[in-house]
Amino acid sequence: MRRWYAAVLALLLPGCAAEPMAAVPTLDGQSPIVIAHRGASGERPEHTLASYELAIEQGADFIEPDLVLTKDGVLVARHENEISETTDVADRPEFADRKASRRIDGKDVTGWFTEDFTLAELKTLRAKERIPRLRGTANDGKFEVPTFEEILDLLARVNMEREHPVGVYPETKHPGYFAAIGLPHEAPLLALLEKHGYRGRKAPVFIQSFEVANLKAIRAKSDLPLIQLMDDEGGPADDPRTSYAAMASPAGLKAVAAYADGIGPNKAMVIPRGMLGTLGDPTSLVRDAHAAGLKVHPWTFRRENYFLPLADKGGLNPAGHGDLAAEIAAYLATGIDGLFSDNPREAVPAVKEGASR
Repeated sequence: MRRWYAAVLALLLPGCAAEPMAAVPTLDGQSPIVIAHRGASGERPEHTLASYELAIEQGADFIEPDLVLTKDGVLVARHENEISETTDVADRPEFADRKASRRIDGKDVTGWFTEDFTLAELKTLRAKERIPRLRGTANDGKFEVPTFEEILDLLARVNMEREHPVGVYPETKHPGYFAAIGLPHEAPLLALLEKHGYRGRKAPVFIQSFEVANLKAIRAKSDLPLIQLMDDEGGPADDPRTSYAAMASPAGLKAVAAYADGIGPNKAMVIPRGMLGTLGDPTSLVRDAHAAGLKVHPWTFRRENYFLPLADKGGLNPAGHGDLAAEIAAYLATGIDGLFSDNPREAVPAVKEGASR
């Protein structure tokens, strides 16, 4: 099927298929890492211990929890602090009166928010699939919302028997919002990492954020590796005068390098999509970031046809699986230092194959 799409492209868009590029080395010459985006979230409900455990079994180098806070100040793993998309809270009559509206990062959001629940209350909820039309609901209702400490405990058990530890890649979600309501991320995050032995520049951890002040505050207190996240539009919620596009310029990257160790860009900033969803030519972002001494870990690589470039789709069914390895290969050739994927089962061998070329 992929060859059929490629043939159609060749007919419709003469010259659109670029010549294979010579692979560019990573910043430090090491193999790129695979970051399990919310765990093996293509196969288990995201941000559950089951999702992280499966990602570790599948060979991920890092697991990624998005961190929000409870009413009693505990860090838990959820994609957002609004949890109706990822838990059964909307179906729980005892919490019907918790539904609320908040303004978060300039947007009005209505739903149920972690900061209105104690940890004990959150533990009564069960996780569900966030994109059921693509991934089904077979595992809904099986798993709890995990705390960050439970995730670190999982890694401690796993890493006792490993020569190369699986790392953790936490994201502080909406840190400016949480700080404004008296629940800042920094102190509990750094305390837990210190407690579990994550110290120094070579610790198997990257702390990431779409905001800037949060990362700078952490840098003032810690030398752990930091990643500045970037999207292909907009800018940091805590600095409306700055755009991600400006931050991705050579001058912007030099400024980022003053407090961070790398960037996590939307993958479209590395290779944009062109006509009909085809991959275009790579931008200079990886080269420019490396020149500033920054690693590059783009997001997010997923196997469903809905997310893949046209030539790598496996059919017309959006939930069907295409050639994720082919998409990954195109990005590896740019010299990226790692990538986020919902599907370590496919991403890990794809990266290993690309690194061995």
